[in-house]
Amino acid sequence: MEKRFYLGLWRWNIYRICRYGGYGDIVDQIERFESFLRENLPRIETFHPDYQQALGDMLLAGGKRFRPALLLGVVETHRPLLLESAMLPALALEIFHTYSLIHDDLPAMDDADLRRGFPTLHTKYGEALAILAGDALNTHAFLLLAESAFRDDIKVELVKILSRNGGSGGMVLGQAIDLHYEKRRLQFEQVVELHRNKTAKLIAASLEMGAVICSLSDSERTELYDFGIDMGILFQIQDDIIDVIQSEEEAGKTTGNDTDKNSFVAVAGLEKSLEYADELSKELSHRVEKFGPILGEIVSPYLRRHRKWI
Repeated sequence: MEKRFYLGLWRWNIYRICRYGGYGDIVDQIERFESFLRENLPRIETFHPDYQQALGDMLLAGGKRFRPALLLGVVETHRPLLLESAMLPALALEIFHTYSLIHDDLPAMDDADLRRGFPTLHTKYGEALAILAGDALNTHAFLLLAESAFRDDIKVELVKILSRNGGSGGMVLGQAIDLHYEKRRLQFEQVVELHRNKTAKLIAASLEMGAVICSLSDSERTELYDFGIDMGILFQIQDDIIDVIQSEEEAGKTTGNDTDKNSFVAVAGLEKSLEYADELSKELSHRVEKFGPILGEIVSPYLRRHRKWI
């Protein structure tokens, strides 16, 4: 999947060279982001033997970097001169997302042993330090937004977007619903609402934060956010399908863990979930066209990933 992602960006770069005669840097954005991440990991001076390592382990374990790619894609499309400044908010997004994965894997949550192909943090350092590392990354994300090189009103808006979508009325609410209703089946519409909060809102926030950095109109901002919500729903359906059909080695994380949860597959069945994913994928492939080729190339490898193993 990572190779397909980079290939998509590479094709866009060739397109820019052929059409405009210049060398566009969108192909390099994710690689540059990786370098930026490694150079800007949380660094804390302490005599604690594991704390510093625990903060960085899951960040260095890799991942799709989908959320920062979306933010940077919006900026590259509308205000490419702001790309360097946008790196810090993009890192804040990835750090916040990583905190959520660390907590999601805890014994009190999903009790997972594998994430991004590596042992989960609590299996390596113990549950207490994993909780604290997640807490630290959560708050560190907002420090990065506060330190970013934008006007104060832009920074405040970025903090509001991440708080609103990642906090009490967004991702945390979705997780609370998910855990409370384990072993009790929800209606399909309720499952959509669960995952709109738990997964989709942070993806939508990535696009909206890019729109705010670029000072796009309210209507453009709303349109990007709404697209992100539907993209997030598709993302979750695909993850639920992958949980059923892939091994842990293929997925790089603990699978077969959703039996008691209100996943799309558990509620609607595999075939219905595939059909719903196909319909949503087709719709999103048309909608993304109006946002320009850069976002199209970023999103396109994910639109049909649920069919890769079928």
